[in-house]
Order: sequence, then structure tokens, then C-alpha cells
Amino acid sequence: MRRSTQTKIGFAAAGLGLLLGALPVRAHHSFAAEYDDKKPVKVTGIVKKVEWTNPHSRMYLEVKDATGAVTLWNFEFGSPNHLFRAGWNRNTVKEGDQITVEGWAAKDGAHLAQTRQVILADGRKVPGFAGGSDSGGAPNPQ
Repeated sequence: MRRSTQTKIGFAAAGLGLLLGALPVRAHHSFAAEYDDKKPVKVTGIVKKVEWTNPHSRMYLEVKDATGAVTLWNFEFGSPNHLFRAGWNRNTVKEGDQITVEGWAAKDGAHLAQTRQVILADGRKVPGFAGGSDSGGAPNPQ
């Protein structure tokens, strides 16, 4: 291969790497883009799954309605680092725990919400997101 062809391939590979590296940043959204501060939610259910991921952790909660039907809610939390700084650890909430989650519902009516706080079975309250540096503009807790 000639040197100019190698250089072109190198630049193309570097450009592709930069493009792929920017994808998670593009996926990071503001609070107002997805959630409605006029739609507070408070649900109690059983923790189905906890995902400690960046840029936002997630928790899935099985919630029974008045008829006994179960709905799976998806709650968005702060980053793992934000949660650890706020006093969380990987054992704060585990699969099978019954908890109450307060937050703001998705604008589109999906069973999705950004978490303000979690009330544990023993009554302790731990922050979920709002007011943190990575909250995307969520309202501060009152």
C-alpha cells in the first residue's frame, strides 16, 4: 500500500472512532425532553432488577394495581458515582425488596419515570436523582 492510502485509512478509522465514541453523549437527554414535572408519581412494588450503568442507573419495579394486574415500571436514577456519593451502595436495594419510589412520569405515558427518592422498607429515604449534577434539569426536591 502506498503511504497516502495508509494515511487516508488511518484518518478514516480515527474519524469513525470519534463518531462512535460520541454516541452515548448524544443519547444523554435533559429532564424536560422526556419527563413531566407536572406528573409526579409514587408507586410501591417489588424490585425486579437493578442496573448500575452510566450515564444513568436504572431500576425495574413490579407494581400491582387495584385489580392485581402487575406492571413493570422503569425508573431512571443518577449515575452510579452520583448514587454512591449520596450514600447508596450495591446492597441498598436488591432484587425482591419492596420499596416505594417517588419521581416524575414520562411525558408519553409509558411506565417510565425519573426518580426523586426511594423509600426503603425500613422507612429510610435515599435520593434517586433530582438536584444532582447529572439530573438533566429535574426539579429540586421540596
